[in-house]
Amino acid sequence: MNFTQSFKLAIKALRTSKMRAFLTMLGIIIGVGAVIVILSLGNGLTGMVDQQVESMGVNLIQSYVYGRGDGTTMTLDPSVMYDLVAENPDVLTGVSPYISTTAKVRHESTSYKKSRIYGVSEVMYKRETAATLDGEKLAQGRFIQYIDVDRRQNVCVIGAFLAQDAFRGDALGKNINVGGVPYTVIGVFEQSGDSPMQEGGRDDQIYIPYGNALELTGSRNVSMYLFTSTSRDTAAAAKELVDAKLYQFFQSDDAYYTMTMAEQVTMINAMMGTAMLVLVAIAAISLLVGGIGIMNIMLVSVTERTREIGIRKSLGAKRRDIRRQFIIEAGTTSAIGGMLGILFGCALATLVGTLVGGYLSSQMNGAVFSATPTLGAVAVSFGVSVGIGVLFGYLPANKAAKLNPIDALRYE
Repeated sequence: MNFTQSFKLAIKALRTSKMRAFLTMLGIIIGVGAVIVILSLGNGLTGMVDQQVESMGVNLIQSYVYGRGDGTTMTLDPSVMYDLVAENPDVLTGVSPYISTTAKVRHESTSYKKSRIYGVSEVMYKRETAATLDGEKLAQGRFIQYIDVDRRQNVCVIGAFLAQDAFRGDALGKNINVGGVPYTVIGVFEQSGDSPMQEGGRDDQIYIPYGNALELTGSRNVSMYLFTSTSRDTAAAAKELVDAKLYQFFQSDDAYYTMTMAEQVTMINAMMGTAMLVLVAIAAISLLVGGIGIMNIMLVSVTERTREIGIRKSLGAKRRDIRRQFIIEAGTTSAIGGMLGILFGCALATLVGTLVGGYLSSQMNGAVFSATPTLGAVAVSFGVSVGIGVLFGYLPANKAAKLNPIDALRYE
């Protein structure tokens, strides 16, 4: 009996008892579907991270300063970082102190207690992408410029929520009180993605010159600096320069931490890869259960078809023919289950991607989330499902092949 005949017999056996065949495949369907969904969501998240990095700039370097002294000798003045950029124009193009704080925000009789205030320099805005380093785009007006920072002018750029709630969309040139000081609105950001505008949300924010933000905090310490290198290729060299300057100042590696965007992406992808591996391993348990189910049903099938096996052996069928027939039957069962699992997984991945894509996009500055199953994921899932069927079908097939034809013919 050749492969085609064995395959036809396998299909006939499955059609004879459709419900039992479906229940046998159920573990394989769920396992394959779960693996495809997990891999699709993981690929979608990885793609969003890459889009976010591209929008922020692969030449961005973030430096966190933890070192603190007595407020005099060990306080790192931002001018030190500005001098570093000026001394290395071939590697560094700019630096922006980054201060995040809160203060009393008020317009006329309305107070905004949840507004976030960010102190930055003009470097925070990239003209080539028409967006800030963290992806915010202007809808009206302009961003903070060098002269605003140098003179500590009371100007600000506000989010879409404040522009709409406080000024009914007409904010440019108007004043808003920040920490008891009137600031003139010079720019308004676009609404962030599809997220609803609400107090305390992403659109409830104010950007001011970093010197003004330091006055609000009552401190001279800047805990974070954003550097931009001349290109992707010089980012690593720029990081070394920043680290060297900080070590020279603090004389300790524990006083700061610097990371390039490329390093952040590598770290995030590694974490996501580990999480996906764990989830795929959990989903693989369903495949194992499905394989055990196939083996159990095939053992029952061998028992039910004992006389058939005896007749075939008495007519000249060899052990390898019997073994091959049952292995092909088990492989066919798992292969059909794998195909149904692929369809189930693709449909579920599309559904989940549609449901959560809008929310994730709003949280990632409009980055597109696409939970589309890859050809590799589909091929691997199908191959594993067939392999499980063949592996777990071997024991019943071997049992059938070893049956004594006389005993098999006598079996009632």
